[in-house]
Amino acid sequence: MQKKLRLRNRADFSRVYRHGRSFANHQFVVYWFHKKEIEQFRMGVSVSKKVGNAVVRNRMRRVVKEIVRHHAEEIVPHIDMVLIVRKGALSLQYKELEKSILHVLRKSSLLKRSQR
Repeated sequence: MQKKLRLRNRADFSRVYRHGRSFANHQFVVYWFHKKEIEQFRMGVSVSKKVGNAVVRNRMRRVVKEIVRHHAEEIVPHIDMVLIVRKGALSLQYKELEKSILHVLRKSSLLKRSQR
């Protein structure tokens, strides 16, 4: 995932949490906030210490970013979003994680209409 497409500072995360909307399934929570100033979407990934140690958390973060990178053209533009990884995601294989992420994005209307 390109660096310009990442949420990195605390203020951006806080804005999305405070003013955005959310949807969740057993493995992920997505918060999103519409922002007209940006051309594409920006994304941040959050993994709690409850999920596992640093190795596990960083691996989950990398896998989630890779899945989103593969489906970047399907995600609607002009949004900031934060994907929160829940403990339930640890037991899933890559294809199941991909299916779960697409499910949570589809239910929150963050996928383009032609991709449904």
